[in-house]
Amino acid sequence: MLTHRTIEWRYTAEQDLGILSVSGYLGPDAVHRFTGAVGWALARGTGPVIVDLTGLRGWSAEGQLAITEAARRLAASGRSLELAAIPADGSLVPGGDCPLIPVHADLAGALAAHSTRHDEPPQGRPEWQTTGRPTGDQQRA
Repeated sequence: MLTHRTIEWRYTAEQDLGILSVSGYLGPDAVHRFTGAVGWALARGTGPVIVDLTGLRGWSAEGQLAITEAARRLAASGRSLELAAIPADGSLVPGGDCPLIPVHADLAGALAAHSTRHDEPPQGRPEWQTTGRPTGDQQRA
């Protein structure tokens, strides 16, 4: 019998990417806590949210539904949800109306999938650094 029937979570914002690390057991008793964590991520970040499940011991059908509902919530705000390291005891099977949920083997793989986007300057906008504007159209004095 599990003595801890809830989850712990931590949210980290990195550039245009949020990482929501979840540990414990995502069962019926923890769904409200997970929903609150997703609300926290929505209010404090931008871009995709990677839900890092490395520390998750398992999840119930209700927990899996909470994940798909989080993907819907984020999509409604113009953001996406991705999973890293899903529990070995099951796979996520979202409904047909659920947005695509990319699944990565681990957090390092999820971050690597975003590294090219973060290393490139934004298209159509100048990139500013502490040394000035690094574009060729900079006027010289």
